[in-house]
Amino acid sequence: MLTYKQLKEKPKEFLAATSLTVAEFESLLPIFEKQYKEQQPSEQNRKGKTRQRKVGGGVKERMLAIEDKLLFILVYQKTYPLQTMHGLQFGLSQPQTNIWIHRLMPILRESLAELEMTPERDAEKVGTHALAQEIAPDLLIDGTERRIQRPKDATKQTEHYSGKKKTHTDKNILLTNLHSGKVVYLSPTENGKKHDKKIADENAIVYPAEATLGKDTGFQGYEPLGVQTFQPKKNRKEKS
Repeated sequence: MLTYKQLKEKPKEFLAATSLTVAEFESLLPIFEKQYKEQQPSEQNRKGKTRQRKVGGGVKERMLAIEDKLLFILVYQKTYPLQTMHGLQFGLSQPQTNIWIHRLMPILRESLAELEMTPERDAEKVGTHALAQEIAPDLLIDGTERRIQRPKDATKQTEHYSGKKKTHTDKNILLTNLHSGKVVYLSPTENGKKHDKKIADENAIVYPAEATLGKDTGFQGYEPLGVQTFQPKKNRKEKS
């Protein structure tokens, strides 16, 4: 069973599994614990109703430690596994995993929002967002795709079929701060067939003044007004 106590002794694996260093995790933990107590008060059950039993009565939780709850939801967010596989890592059944995901996701969102670590969702506000201005407004834009179950409807199959991934996907556009590595902007979710540049064009992102923007071949021809764009070159030595 995967636990925070075990994984924190392996910093590289911890970062790969959660996208956070151990120090960043420990900075987030007190806020997450506070939000958990506010959203899941001890006098209420999972459905928000007054408890009929005393605290500790009934079926025992498998994840008692708050740090394991935070690890659970961070690993799910980072790796996005099947719920059955995710449950196996934490000693939970698929139904239990589903319950915990839905309980902990809002708590994680509120915790990150309190720390002002959530990406902007309004394209018009990117230029004034603190994450875009952190150190310097040097940004990278990229598309990210998540595999979905093959739709039964033939039209939806065509819309979600990604020629790049050769499967059915949902897609988002991300803006990342080059210096901090933090996600500045997350676009609305689109179907996998839609081209990266078209999504960026339709969302009309407003960039900070004097911003630079790194882009790959999926954004060729994307030249926002007042932004200096560049295309990073791959290191041939590393490729070979």
